[in-house]
Amino acid sequence: MAIPFYVAPEQLVQDKVEYCRKGIAKSKSLVVVEFADGLLLTGENPSASLNKTSEVYDRIAFAGAGKYSEFENLRKAAIRYADLKGYAYSREDVTAKSLANAFSQLIGDIFTQQMKPLEVEILVVEVGGAGRVGNHIFHILYDGSISDRQHFAAIGGQTMELESSLAEHYREGLSLAEAFRLSCETIAQVEKRSVPPEHLEVAMLDAGATERTFRRLSDEEVRRLMG
Repeated sequence: MAIPFYVAPEQLVQDKVEYCRKGIAKSKSLVVVEFADGLLLTGENPSASLNKTSEVYDRIAFAGAGKYSEFENLRKAAIRYADLKGYAYSREDVTAKSLANAFSQLIGDIFTQQMKPLEVEILVVEVGGAGRVGNHIFHILYDGSISDRQHFAAIGGQTMELESSLAEHYREGLSLAEAFRLSCETIAQVEKRSVPPEHLEVAMLDAGATERTFRRLSDEEVRRLMG
């Protein structure tokens, strides 16, 4: 009788963690920074057609790092979830917190129950205003662990270094231009190279907007802010 192959649960979990970290470490960095009028998402993305940031609902955005096909499927699931919940109940019931909790459960279940975990790290962000109190930034890891961040967050290759630099230089009440410069300088400092404007994907959630708050910045706007 063959003896079944045995791996200690602790070793199995550690192997999955290392596998995910190595996959995410290859991805480009992305940061979200709170400024006076909303939230700014800035990341390195050489592709002109594959986006790392996206609108999910009225005042909610999504950002992903890691394996594109995997976080793109999560983005689509988030949009379906938000649409169904908003239709069945109320649009006010769709919040970044509820989306982040759903992501946490889904990603955590895949991590524990399937052989191959998701090589993803994601952000779900919500801008305040229009009856909603404050901004919200939720960070979800490959194992489903979730954390509520204040003022800024980072995902991608060197998350700890990015957030350490942001913590050192961030201040409240930044203008859009100041938040953009802080984001670019942080990425350049950690990556030890400057990123050309055409390789930057920049989007914002505008707290003052009356309809759609999510907007992508054009290459011309990015160059103007860099200048």
